[in-house]
Amino acid sequence: MKPAQISFVKACLPAAVSAGAVFNLNPLVILAQAAFESGWGTSSLAQESHNYFGLTAYGCSNAYWHGGKTTVKGRSYSLDFRRYDTREHSFLDFARLIRNNYRSAWQVSHDPQAYAKEIAYSRYISEQNGDNRETYRQSLILIAQTIRAVLALIGA
Repeated sequence: MKPAQISFVKACLPAAVSAGAVFNLNPLVILAQAAFESGWGTSSLAQESHNYFGLTAYGCSNAYWHGGKTTVKGRSYSLDFRRYDTREHSFLDFARLIRNNYRSAWQVSHDPQAYAKEIAYSRYISEQNGDNRETYRQSLILIAQTIRAVLALIGA
């Protein structure tokens, strides 16, 4: 494991535990997905907009997302992503989304391998955007294993 991974887990663990408690979702899978989607918290979206999950700015505002947007411009497109006031709001909004919209993944979150399969083969992933479902599944499992090792190291 790398120092940046240890720092990420230490910094984000409280938000994952809180979101997990509120929405009955395993904090380990929350952290794994945040690490994957944000490059262990190094993405500009995570650092500048507190968006650790790459959630787009569609839908109605809610208790955690107040409608703020950050536009990311690609070569041939631009896409609006949610901008959060805090890291905690990003984690809570993600857990809310999983519980409400991806119930088959939510129901098996106690088993990171089953969760990874359910979320990777759900509509959360878009192969039209170049995502590879099997790579996503395998990555989440490996990241969850790394996070477990970090948690053991820091005694959490």
